[in-house]
Amino acid sequence: MTRESDRLADRVSRRKFLIASGAVGTAGLAGCSGQSDSGGDAETEAAADESTPTEQSSQDTASSEGGSGPSMLTAEGSSTVYPIANKGSSYWNSNAPPDDGEYWGSNSEEGNTVPGWSALGEPDMRLADYFASLYGFEPTGQQATPPFPTSIGLSHSGTGCQSVVDGLVDIGNSSGPITAELGWSESKAEEEVVDHVLGRDGQPVVVSSDIYNNGVTQLTGEQVRKIYQDEITNWSEVGGPDQEIYVIGRAEGSGTDTAFRLNMLGSADAPMPGVDTRFGQNQQVAQAVSQNEGAIAYMALAFTSDTVLPIGIEFEGTLYEPDKDAENTIFDSAYPLNRDLHQYTKITEDTPNGTDMREAAFMNMFLTDFGQQVFVEGNNYIPLPTADIESEKAKLPEQV
Repeated sequence: MTRESDRLADRVSRRKFLIASGAVGTAGLAGCSGQSDSGGDAETEAAADESTPTEQSSQDTASSEGGSGPSMLTAEGSSTVYPIANKGSSYWNSNAPPDDGEYWGSNSEEGNTVPGWSALGEPDMRLADYFASLYGFEPTGQQATPPFPTSIGLSHSGTGCQSVVDGLVDIGNSSGPITAELGWSESKAEEEVVDHVLGRDGQPVVVSSDIYNNGVTQLTGEQVRKIYQDEITNWSEVGGPDQEIYVIGRAEGSGTDTAFRLNMLGSADAPMPGVDTRFGQNQQVAQAVSQNEGAIAYMALAFTSDTVLPIGIEFEGTLYEPDKDAENTIFDSAYPLNRDLHQYTKITEDTPNGTDMREAAFMNMFLTDFGQQVFVEGNNYIPLPTADIESEKAKLPEQV
């Protein structure tokens, strides 16, 4: 039995211990999205060598039904990236018209109400039709019929990274760098994949509402480190109630766990003997924190709530607060637990630049004012600065 299992067995009789095995979603689950362990059925052979730029996008652009159209774009991985990618997928698959006030435009007298829409030049096409047309795809002009469909699976960062490397999906979603997730060198990563960053997460440390309401609204980075390394075990040691700390971690192999160890403890494989239990997804962590007293956890910003409360963290004399208007905030890139949110694509003979035209069309949607505000900031994540957006766009194939 492991150290963590021993601690859990010792404590279970002293705690109100409620664990739910199901994931609680915080993002809309519309569209062709859901759990997926393979995108292999969408993989097809390339068209002839002398095809048009659109047809040359990759071996995945031909339909599995005789090459009649582009195949489904598949992605899987991180539960942190999932809310962004899945919401984008649901918007894409709806292919809403430009006067749809909820998704794309507005049919109200006040004019367009969707952030970033006007900056695109007020498109007069359906949503997926517009972004796909920039990369040579033929618009369908039909509701719920995009030029190609998209599907987002939910697993872990390490799984997403490995799946894209193995060719099982087109895009691997990860909240940790692939070098840490797969134990690669930087040079190997540059040879194998292209790293696309679509936003950032000010990874918060959260506590259960009973602890927050008892005055623990901030900790130092050193106190958090000691809690996870089993050097602080009672909330009274950090100004809280006389109550044992219920320490929650993410599953090993998740990008959230990797990023937390790297940024808080200095190494992706740093030991955390203070952890009582681990969960595979952010949704499960959020549920455990909300249902257990005395809890602390690390997670993605998108999953915080009134019962899963982010606290301020002081690093080297600077307090970073969970308030966007604070002088120093966890929404700032200077926050030490800030991390990039990645989408990886594979470099192949057919796509030597690592990104085919379907992938480029979908990813470009996120790299606009519209995408950053609706999909990134709309899920409580941190939009990329303009310079970073331009840098990310430079990784994509040229628009046609």
